[in-house]
Amino acid sequence: MNVLTVVMALLSALANAAASVLQRRAAVEPDGVRGHGVKAATARLAGLLRRPYWWAGAAAMMLSAVFQVIALDAGQLSVVQPLLASELLFTLLVGAIVFRRRPGAGTWRSFVMLAGGLAVFLFSASPSPGADRADDWRWLAVGGALACCVGVLLAIAVRVSGPLQAAMLGTAAAACFAVTAALIKEVTARFPQGPAAVLATWHTYAGAVTGLLSVLLLQWTLRAGTLTASQPALTLGDAVISVTLGGLLFGESIALGWRVLPEAVGVGLMAVGIVGLTRSPVMTVDASWDEVEPPPRSPP
Repeated sequence: MNVLTVVMALLSALANAAASVLQRRAAVEPDGVRGHGVKAATARLAGLLRRPYWWAGAAAMMLSAVFQVIALDAGQLSVVQPLLASELLFTLLVGAIVFRRRPGAGTWRSFVMLAGGLAVFLFSASPSPGADRADDWRWLAVGGALACCVGVLLAIAVRVSGPLQAAMLGTAAAACFAVTAALIKEVTARFPQGPAAVLATWHTYAGAVTGLLSVLLLQWTLRAGTLTASQPALTLGDAVISVTLGGLLFGESIALGWRVLPEAVGVGLMAVGIVGLTRSPVMTVDASWDEVEPPPRSPP
């Protein structure tokens, strides 16, 4: 792991967390639109586009994409995307500021456990570099299988509601974000050949399509439920799927043997930290983590 890869991946995670919180802040504002269907959905989308928080989130998302491209150009997929799991930590910090909620001691303990678990896992796993490109047949097989999985998740999501729907949509969005990252890595491998090589490969256009789909699924996810339900599925799903794609597409691998023990400890710490964060009073629905807090009233 080189320093540039780690720093750029962490900055990408921070910017993406800010995007999620800011766009969720815009999504929970009353819009006065009633009913369902295309007309109501269009009216809600138009309302979102008039809110400064939504545009601030969009800007943060674009900045996150720039940092991610730099990180993927400098390092391997199985390092960059797991580091993006730190987005959950940054979501807590940014959300505490935006939604005016102060984390307690238990939340900070969970914060430290998740951060420590991520560090232990990455240093123990020590992902090895792989190839910069994958052949088209491998892309067809892996991409087709993942597309089927996303289709199943969406089919389930339209039949359920609440936290389960948010989790299903978050996992589907995570899969699309992971594929987008893998496609970006393919494109960055062609940077030394110049703009013509970048524009000539199908990976560039497939990445644009999956990236757009990821953003649309993210918007659907944010409206389906709270950050408590959707954010773990988004961050951890992205990390797990990306490590898998790194191995299947580019031949990246993680260390095994005696290192399996500290890797398991790291994963366990991450799991405990995530459970603690999602159960934290500042991130539960009952505590109104992502409801708009009215401005303080001035004294008479």
